[in-house]
Amino acid sequence: MTVWYRVSDLDVARTFYRDTLGFTETYVDGDGQWARLERGGMEIAVAEGDLVDVGVATVDVADVKAEAERLRAAGVEVGIVLELHGQMRILDVYDPDGNRIQLAQELADDARQ
Repeated sequence: MTVWYRVSDLDVARTFYRDTLGFTETYVDGDGQWARLERGGMEIAVAEGDLVDVGVATVDVADVKAEAERLRAAGVEVGIVLELHGQMRILDVYDPDGNRIQLAQELADDARQ
């Protein structure tokens, strides 16, 4: 499954997803103004165009709290770390156009703090 995000500037979006969130760019169509990126099995595509609410990409990470600190230090808009029933931590992250990406960490019994 691919989640599509509309962005106002393709180059800014590509840089954000690659350099800030650690996605790997798998395809770029400069003429069509879109790119495909992947991280941990989650595939997203970004395309220049009118911004619309299209859903949320969920990306598995090893440590949501560490990602939250790293992204805040980099000036990225992030929400608060939420823990769901002691089973999972999630964090909402926003790209430069306000598209929401959710980082998720499944908690092992010994990792619940």
